[in-house]
Amino acid sequence: MLGLKSRVGASFAKAVEMVLATQGRVVVMGMGKSGHIGRKIAATLASTGTPAMFVHPAEASHGDLGMITATDIVLAISNSGESQEMAAILPMLKRLGAPVVAMTGNPHSTMAVYADVWLDTAVDKEACPLNLAPTASTTAQLALGDALAVALLDARGFRAEDFARSHPGGALGRKLLTHVSDVMRVGAAVPQVLPTARFSDLMREMSAKGLGATAVVDSSAKVLGIFTDGDLRRLVELGTDLREKTAQDVMHRGPFTVDAHALAVDAAELMERNRITSVLVVESGGRLCGALNSNDLMRAKVI
Repeated sequence: MLGLKSRVGASFAKAVEMVLATQGRVVVMGMGKSGHIGRKIAATLASTGTPAMFVHPAEASHGDLGMITATDIVLAISNSGESQEMAAILPMLKRLGAPVVAMTGNPHSTMAVYADVWLDTAVDKEACPLNLAPTASTTAQLALGDALAVALLDARGFRAEDFARSHPGGALGRKLLTHVSDVMRVGAAVPQVLPTARFSDLMREMSAKGLGATAVVDSSAKVLGIFTDGDLRRLVELGTDLREKTAQDVMHRGPFTVDAHALAVDAAELMERNRITSVLVVESGGRLCGALNSNDLMRAKVI
């Protein structure tokens, strides 16, 4: 893209190494359209495992320079490399001891000369018919910034689970961070009866708890079986006389269960794979500790 592939060489690798060695943050700076691109690059870095923030160069000259420390590294962005606001603070950054990576289109510019590493974002011409509005040049900056973030992500061994931790409000975050214990029904909301319970008592428990099923447990709460709305329909279709039946007579033995510490998305997959709408939640030893159904997962936006 825009000939950038051939430019991702030694200087790019050096920039990656410098960021990895940095004890502080990546401070991204840029004016105008380059500033807008810089904000996006800072956000991408931060969400992929590299602490970063954006500092406006003009505001840096009026106090915000205090946000930058010697343990940080500065990523300065400018197509011309001659931004007056950036040029004014480059000597300060040098004295501070913060390394500078310049992303410019001119290797002889003030920013490129001052920088510890120069990344080439030059383009032959802007997409603008007047060759004036930053268009192709900002696209090049964005692409190289994304490449930097991805290279750092890979070098850090950043995983989907890590990404989810910085995106807890997103769909991926919910899938990778929400556990069964976060969404399951507990305590008195969990339908359960002893195996000796009369069928009428079993049905009252099911109706009262609204799960569409009830667990059958022994005196130590170990799961023995389950009885569901589907089981009831099948028994009725067969013409079974249920009046004298007990829970152990009608329960389905060996029900599907899920561990309380499992991911909620795993419970959803278990339910979908086996075409069931409810599942019992167990802890060590197969003891009942909760229950959930597809509606619980939908409310949690896991499915």
